[in-house]
Amino acid sequence: MTAGPEVLEDSPKLLDTPLPSATLGSDSKRSVEQITLLLFITLPFVALVAAVPLAWGWGVSWLDLALLAAMYFIGCHGITIGFHRYFTHGSFKAKRPLRIALAVMGSLAVEGPLVRWVADHRKHHKFSDAEGDPHSPWRFGETVPALVKGLWWAHIGWMFDEEQTPQHKYAPDLIKDDTIRRISRQFVLWTTVSLLIPPLVGGLVTMSWQGAATAFFWGSLVRVGLLHHVTWSINSICHAVGKRPFKSRDRSGNVWWLAVLSCGESWHNLHHADPTSARHGVMRGQVDSSARLIRWFEKAGWAYDVRWPSAARIDARRQDGAVTGGTGRR
Repeated sequence: MTAGPEVLEDSPKLLDTPLPSATLGSDSKRSVEQITLLLFITLPFVALVAAVPLAWGWGVSWLDLALLAAMYFIGCHGITIGFHRYFTHGSFKAKRPLRIALAVMGSLAVEGPLVRWVADHRKHHKFSDAEGDPHSPWRFGETVPALVKGLWWAHIGWMFDEEQTPQHKYAPDLIKDDTIRRISRQFVLWTTVSLLIPPLVGGLVTMSWQGAATAFFWGSLVRVGLLHHVTWSINSICHAVGKRPFKSRDRSGNVWWLAVLSCGESWHNLHHADPTSARHGVMRGQVDSSARLIRWFEKAGWAYDVRWPSAARIDARRQDGAVTGGTGRR
C-alpha cells in the first residue's frame, strides 16, 4: 500500500471561506437541518415498508429481516474495513486470506469494482471539498439553491458524470495485484452472488417460492438500496453538516445518527483529519464497529501493523479549545 499516502499529500489550495464548527446548521442534535436530513434518510424506507403490505398483501418475516441485516453488515464492513480503511488508506496490513475476503465482502455491497472505488476515493481525499473533488456538496457554491444542487450531486449525481478517475494514477498498487485486479473485474459476478444469496436461503428455509421472493425483495433489493443510500450520505451529508472537533482542510463533519448504519464511517471529521487512522470514532461514546472488527482481526493474527490513534496524535489534531472526551484506545 504505497500509492494511497503518496496521492494524498499533493493537496490543492483550500477554500478561502472560513470553516465553521458546524458547516450547516447548529451543533445541536435537534437543529432543523439535522432533523430534515434525518427524515431524508428514513422516510423513503418507512414509506416502502408501509407500501408493501398495502400493495401486495404481504409484509416482511423475521427471516427476511435477518437476511437483510446479515447481508447489509457483511457488505457494509466489506466497504468500510476493506475498500476504505484497508485498500484505500492502508490503515493496517492483512494476511493474504483476509485481504481476499475483504475484497469479496466489499464487492458484495454492489458499489462498483474495487479498483474504481479506491481510485475515486483517493482522488476525493486529494481534492477534498476543492476543485477536482469527484463528489463535494459545495461544488456549485454556498447559497441555498447551490447547496441543494450540490447535495444531490454528492449523493448520487456524480456517479453519472462522464469524468473518469484514472485508475492507473490513483490505484496502481491494486492493479499490480493479479488477484485483487481479478476480483475487481468480476464485479458483475459478485453482484449476482450478492443478489442471489437471500432468495436462495429464503427459498430453502421456507421451501417456498414466496419465501424466496420476499427474501429477494428485502434481503437483496431493499438491503442494497439502504446500504447505497447510507454510503452516499457520507459523501453528501457528512460534508455538509456535523461537528468538527478536529482540524481538517475540508468541510467534513461528524454525524452521530449515521454511525451505526455506516459502521463508524460517519465520524468523518476525524477521518479527514487523520485519513490513515484505523479508528474513526475516537471520542467517548462514538460507536465504530469497523474499528472493533479490525481489533478482533488483529487479535486473531490476521491483521497487523494497525495504525491505532494515540492520545497524543488525537490531541495534535484537535481544534483549539475542542474537547475530545476520549483517548483513542482500541
